[in-house]
Amino acid sequence: MSEIDDDALAEAYNKGLELEKAGNHDQAAVHYRQAFSLDPSDPGGVSIRLAAMGHEKSPEKMPDAYVATLFDQHADVFDDILVDQLGYCVPLLLRDLVRKLGIGPFDSLLDLGCGTGLTGVAFADCAKHQTGVDLSERIVELAYDREVYDDLYVGEAVEFLQEFEDEDGSRPRWDLIAATDVFPYLGAIEPILAGAADRLEAKGYFAFSTETLPESTLAGRDYMVGAKQRFAQGEGYLRRGLEAHGFKVLAMDPITVRLEDGEPVPGHLVVAQLAA
Repeated sequence: MSEIDDDALAEAYNKGLELEKAGNHDQAAVHYRQAFSLDPSDPGGVSIRLAAMGHEKSPEKMPDAYVATLFDQHADVFDDILVDQLGYCVPLLLRDLVRKLGIGPFDSLLDLGCGTGLTGVAFADCAKHQTGVDLSERIVELAYDREVYDDLYVGEAVEFLQEFEDEDGSRPRWDLIAATDVFPYLGAIEPILAGAADRLEAKGYFAFSTETLPESTLAGRDYMVGAKQRFAQGEGYLRRGLEAHGFKVLAMDPITVRLEDGEPVPGHLVVAQLAA
């Protein structure tokens, strides 16, 4: 494997970013593609920026290297940014929705993309055993300090669902799998739906949040990278995917996920039950 030229990579990325901010998307794309060719693992997320500018098709998910880098860099101010600046309260909204639906308490909860543990805290009163998973090692360290999870792992959400085994080689299942603020990093939802269906107990629940865009912007696409470099999924795509993987939708409520430049970001809060 050839060694990556970090200086050339940084130069290409920074030049692309400068040109993108100046509104010169065509030339920005040239430098972003150069950065991608230098490091296809894409820690700078140039594939997402290219899609957001309309210069490439939306990939099926954000690059793992980019997500890990992003969260590692912002770990120490993660809660301040997410809660205080962006007004993010999806875990509390989900806890309220679960209460309204009259489901729970749960013997076991798997929190995918657990971050610093906001969902773990919200469900501490109704889940006997909580497992957290996040791609960022630094974020997982902060979640550990919250002392709400019984088990914590560093890993990518879909890979964890597909591959995780206990020490005795068994494949654990959970009553509730939560994925708050995970779908904006995953374009195609089929892998995570298949993984969740495989890891839930019979009649278990999958709860998650999404971001969306107007149908005129989606223009018939199931998902796309929006202008803010996050994935949005259409409601029809969500419903078709859930049905295809054996889920019954109990709730798909429109919510404001967070604020972006002071403007509300629309999305959905979903609770679905495995049919069998």
